[in-house]
Amino acid sequence: MIAVIAHDQRKPEMLEFVRRHLAFFQKQSLVATGHTGKMIQEILGVPVECVVHGPDGGDLIIGGRVAEGKVEAVLFFRDPLTAQPHEPDVTALMRVCDVHRIPLATNLGTAEAVVEMFERQGGAG
Repeated sequence: MIAVIAHDQRKPEMLEFVRRHLAFFQKQSLVATGHTGKMIQEILGVPVECVVHGPDGGDLIIGGRVAEGKVEAVLFFRDPLTAQPHEPDVTALMRVCDVHRIPLATNLGTAEAVVEMFERQGGAG
């Protein structure tokens, strides 16, 4: 399972990223925070399990899935220039990815590298 999250200012970039790699994402099991997942489903038609919006605990839910071994990578397009009210949750998610050695892409460059890695390996799961 791949987790997909994007701060509001990065949602268009995430949508375009998924669109460019549509064949890859159509083969994956995806989980996303509320608005990001809904956008991917409605605009691109890719099935996504949507949890709640990030500030309402979505980042923590995905972090829990990482800790349970259910998530193989997190693509989290963060906005580093805008303060987020749920920044402690974001930090916790990043920490749990580090603890469990889960690839965490926080920008377009690292997301491209993660997708390329999975494509070479034959998919995420």
